[in-house]
Amino acid sequence: MTKPNDSSAASKLGPGSDRGELGLVATPIGNLGDISPRAADYLKSADAIACEDSRITIRLLQHLGLKKPLLTYHDHNAEEMRPKLLGRVAAGERVALVSDAGTPLISDPGFKLVRAAAEQGLKVTALPGPSAPLMALILSGLPTDRFLFLGFLAPKSAARRAELEEVATLRASLILFETAPRLVQALDDLLAVLGNRPAAVARELTKMFEEVRRGTLRELHEHYAEAGPPKGEIVIVVGPPLAEAPATGDDLDAALLKALGAMRVKEAAEAVAAATGRPKRLVYQRALELKQQASDDDGDG
Repeated sequence: MTKPNDSSAASKLGPGSDRGELGLVATPIGNLGDISPRAADYLKSADAIACEDSRITIRLLQHLGLKKPLLTYHDHNAEEMRPKLLGRVAAGERVALVSDAGTPLISDPGFKLVRAAAEQGLKVTALPGPSAPLMALILSGLPTDRFLFLGFLAPKSAARRAELEEVATLRASLILFETAPRLVQALDDLLAVLGNRPAAVARELTKMFEEVRRGTLRELHEHYAEAGPPKGEIVIVVGPPLAEAPATGDDLDAALLKALGAMRVKEAAEAVAAATGRPKRLVYQRALELKQQASDDDGDG
């Protein structure tokens, strides 16, 4: 009797059977040796493979010695291709969904395909494997018990800082993708909003020149500002907020009052947040309170 989770029998079924299924197949993020035997078998049994960039997926198939029909599915054609892919599954075909690298649905439009398949009652399964965010997290040396994946943040600094403000107080490690040309500015924004937290920059994961540089956000910013943009795909991991004294603590107030004597509120808050490691939003709020108190005292006099 075949066990429910045994896919060996299902893989022998031919086209046109009742095996219609959408399979989410994790692919290597660099080293082709990371493709799992189960994932390779699934790709071999698939009637078609939906992929982001056929040129990249072809290289993987060549490595596996396979030739399969490739259907491109990405942000620009998702609305058009989604019903076609679901139609194939409904007709009894096994359709494998892959991304250019790593686990499908992580920062790609695949989740809409899965949602639509579920709404239509179609079978969906997943073949787990490589994932750059998780690999960067476990290599970072930062807490792994609670984390939030942010994907790519906004390309402009102001919008990026606004997004970071929304998660500044979460007691979780933060994981985000970034491009090499924007790395220094992104680290500057992370430092300004989150404070000088421990962090790591991981690049070229699983490849020959894999590197994980660990340090504080300030140290990482200073390094890449001097060294220049690194090569390769980049994942940044930032630790959770540092243990904080109460926002009204004497040490924080003293630092803010000193800074407010020489700077405007915004600049003072940024400087003190960077120096103490406290979230910028909380420091800024306290700076406003101290500024208002000073104004009230002047008015009473």
